[in-house]
Amino acid sequence: MPGTNLTRDEATARAALIDVTSYTVDLDLTQAEEDGIQTFGSTSTISFTCREPGAETWVDLVDATVHEIVLNGHPVDVASYVDSRIPLTGLQAENTVVVRADCTYSHTGEGLHHFVDPADGKVYLYSQFEVPDARRVFACFEQPDLKSVFNFNVTAPAHWKVVSNASTPAPTPAPDKGVGNALWSFPTTKRMSTYITAVVAGEYYEVQDVYEGKYGTIPMGHYSRQSLKAELDRDREELVLLTRQGFEFFEEAFGFPYPFVKYDQLYVPEYNMGAMENAGCVTLRDEYIPRSRQPRSFYEFRASVILHEMAHMWFGNLVTMRWWDDLWLNESFAEWACYHAEAEATSYTDAWTGFANMRKQRGYRSDQLPSTHPIATDMVDLHAVEVNFDMITYAKGAAVLKQLVAWVGLEPFLEGLREYFRDHAYDNTEFIDLLTALEKASGRELTGWAQEWLQTAGVNTIAPVFELSEDGAYSSFAVKQTAIEEQPTLRRHRLGIGLYNNTVSDSGADGRLVRSEYVEVDVVGGLTEIDELVGKAQPDLLLLNDGDLTFAKVRLDERSLATAVASLGACDDSLTRALIWSAAWDMTRDAEMSATDFVALVLGNIGAETDSWGLTAFPAFAAQAVTQYAAPANKAALRERWERGLRDLLAAAEPGTDHQLTFVRSYAGAAHSEEAIADLEALLDGSLSFDGLTIDQDLRWTLLNNLARLGRADDARIDAELAKDNTISGKEHAAAALAAMPTAEAKARAWIQAMVDGSVPNETAKQVVLSFMRDGQQDVLAPYVDRFLADAPLAWERLGAHRAAVSLEYIFPRVLASDEALAKVDAWLANQADGVNPGALRFVKEGRSDMARALAAQATDAASAS
Repeated sequence: MPGTNLTRDEATARAALIDVTSYTVDLDLTQAEEDGIQTFGSTSTISFTCREPGAETWVDLVDATVHEIVLNGHPVDVASYVDSRIPLTGLQAENTVVVRADCTYSHTGEGLHHFVDPADGKVYLYSQFEVPDARRVFACFEQPDLKSVFNFNVTAPAHWKVVSNASTPAPTPAPDKGVGNALWSFPTTKRMSTYITAVVAGEYYEVQDVYEGKYGTIPMGHYSRQSLKAELDRDREELVLLTRQGFEFFEEAFGFPYPFVKYDQLYVPEYNMGAMENAGCVTLRDEYIPRSRQPRSFYEFRASVILHEMAHMWFGNLVTMRWWDDLWLNESFAEWACYHAEAEATSYTDAWTGFANMRKQRGYRSDQLPSTHPIATDMVDLHAVEVNFDMITYAKGAAVLKQLVAWVGLEPFLEGLREYFRDHAYDNTEFIDLLTALEKASGRELTGWAQEWLQTAGVNTIAPVFELSEDGAYSSFAVKQTAIEEQPTLRRHRLGIGLYNNTVSDSGADGRLVRSEYVEVDVVGGLTEIDELVGKAQPDLLLLNDGDLTFAKVRLDERSLATAVASLGACDDSLTRALIWSAAWDMTRDAEMSATDFVALVLGNIGAETDSWGLTAFPAFAAQAVTQYAAPANKAALRERWERGLRDLLAAAEPGTDHQLTFVRSYAGAAHSEEAIADLEALLDGSLSFDGLTIDQDLRWTLLNNLARLGRADDARIDAELAKDNTISGKEHAAAALAAMPTAEAKARAWIQAMVDGSVPNETAKQVVLSFMRDGQQDVLAPYVDRFLADAPLAWERLGAHRAAVSLEYIFPRVLASDEALAKVDAWLANQADGVNPGALRFVKEGRSDMARALAAQATDAASAS
């Protein structure tokens, strides 16, 4: 039985049989404000043609009670609705099917999500359909290549806002649905896939603006919950500016007008992802409208999300992949485009540095897990999409496209895109269609590049190999490229090589780390000789991949690593620093640099870091080095050094800066001594203060969460804080603080929320998961290796796909890494039957890999101290 799965072969056969002429979708949301409401009315009227009269197919619908099915004027037995499919037999050349049903509101972010704001009791609905969840809201042919036009008619409380893909009409009274209700009859949409349709409804706060561009006027709406009205008003100017900058940049770069009639951005609660590119109706998680102070990295990332979704209006919505094999292309392209637009069109001109410091790090990690896969992977069915929709798709894909742009040239790349959009507007394509357009525009053969970079998995490591003459110059120099046995591909890389030296000013002070030489070369195969460097004096620091032109791990030689630890903060170029940070972190994760040395690097240099993502990311990596990579014999001393170093950085930080905010958050997470605990308490009660630092509500929760972690905050104290912050954010923070407590009772309660109870809202469960496995609580957490392995196979059935993936990924017992725990995981993997969900197997294998990596790093850290 197919269940909710759909295979590529089934989709191909259905697309060969039918074309969809139009959808009319009538939704009855009038009872959404009633307590305990579970369902809503949905009637779908679908017109479609059939190439083989007399044939049969099916229409998709999930988790519904079907009341009526009519095909071409004839009733169909509702009992035929089985296994999420409604069979349609005896098709004619022209067909109309009507399906009247009650569909189910979601509380897990798939389909039509229903949310009641605890701050004021107001109701908010929003849809989330990617990958295959439009069929949870209306009957449809749920696959991306069966595009059509849509007419949405929504009946809802008259005081609501209702938004969809087409322009919002004036509502009309709906007396047949009861007093106080109204009907919104939306105009016909452009031709689009089911997964980018949308309906958002509720008591949303709305503000309207416009963009006046070369192709005309685009209405722009911004929406949020009423309880975030003040925050949206505060951020509105920046959001409107970014949106206008994005439209101007993309319309010019793509040579094609914005393809839809208006552009609404709706900030919605309990959202699973960052955002979704519904055509003209973008939904974003409402955490992007922060209520408390955030560092620049937060706003830089928000800008990238806004521009990412806008890029999808062309790449994904105007032109859509035929099947999910090319999902990578949608996401990789939007990811590349958003950073390119940020750097070229907004105030975030160092966006590619942020990409290197944050996003690319996630790509490197994903590409070294046992679950790694080619960027362009074989998506045989929807289950495969669930498993392979990850940072390979986003971060590695964007990095590889950045490399392609550098190879073929930006203007030829853009010209190829312009032809692609012109030729395939409102249609479906495959990767070969884009590759053909790029080859034509650039004059380069790209099939070999695609095979090498897109159809093989794994990340290469590049390292310098050299000999020195007596005068300290290179007598030979080569770049060695390696790959692990499981992913042996050696690729072609365009590399920058930078030689950096410490300089001293005329006054003898203020030394800087400055690039004195640079060469750009092609690296092919296992060893590439670099004749240009022979005879050059060995620098204080040698950096491969200077300029970040390729996707590869970089190794620093011994002298360069020592210079980095001593002088990284003296380098003025933010991208150079990002690459050195990255190389050091890769070496630490690969057990080639000790955790102790990495922490020293961060403490000695992070205070001078100016890139917002470098400042945010590397203290978090250092904390991971302390908690997971430090040798047991070294851990207490390293933890004390980390805590003390952060306290010193906090005290020295300029008032009101991101450094100050980052260091106080990191210090709270590192606190373990009585002195640090006293600091956290004093920050909360106001007896300790730092100029420029406001202890706002979110920072209060950070402090309280860590006091709970340390056993200094109980249920009553957490409940008292929640009483002062009766918001959804407060409830999520409180749940996380309760999960952080180091007691058997607290952990048992949190485990039920995270791994057993499918009714817990997604974001609440996520915060519990993130707060559960805490270093320093190994004794109380010890039973959860066995508990995790017992519950992992049940997660998909209990929690649904999204929650199961989040829970299994982040609650894996990494902090309990030991030879004994590793053996238990290996035994579990060896004894699994074929019936275990592939997602569960994936996350157990990934956790096992992280545990083995931690043990290797601990051994290196132990050896470094001996």
